Amino acid sequence: MPIKKIKPGPGQESVWDYPRPPKLEPFKGSIKIIFAGDVIAECQTAYRALETSHPPTYYLPPDAFKTGVLIAVERTSYCEFKGMAHYFDIAHKGRIAEYAAWSYPDPNKNFLPIQNYISVYAHLMEACYVNDEKVKAQEGGFYGGWVTDNIVGPFKGAPGTWGW
Repeated sequence: MPIKKIKPGPGQESVWDYPRPPKLEPFKGSIKIIFAGDVIAECQTAYRALETSHPPTYYLPPDAFKTGVLIAVERTSYCEFKGMAHYFDIAHKGRIAEYAAWSYPDPNKNFLPIQNYISVYAHLMEACYVNDEKVKAQEGGFYGGWVTDNIVGPFKGAPGTWGW
């Protein structure tokens, strides 16, 4: 079945215009992550990873996170473009979100700017915001994209999209 791409309106981006292999883009704007009732991460500059069929994945500098909320765990995964990802649990006020964040300590050359930067699965947080807009998590739990009103799909991740 052919993919029905959504035509972007004014001020919108289509994930089908994003490249493959993905690219990094500096982001200047407000990012805020809330967990266990508190802001656990906040910054004004980050990076967006943009890849065909995926909403942007945001990578925040490590110092954007409250001290002690990131707990390194023994889990890794491999991205053919970025390299080996290492995971973190997020812990705050007695709550733990397992494998909720990841980073690339030794990324491939095209992704060196996000070395040790942290990305978070929005669906495991209480809320994530981009420029004060609450994001929706990319469906499926495997990918870490953040969906905002200015991004249109359809997005990979939902049931039936694995082979896109």
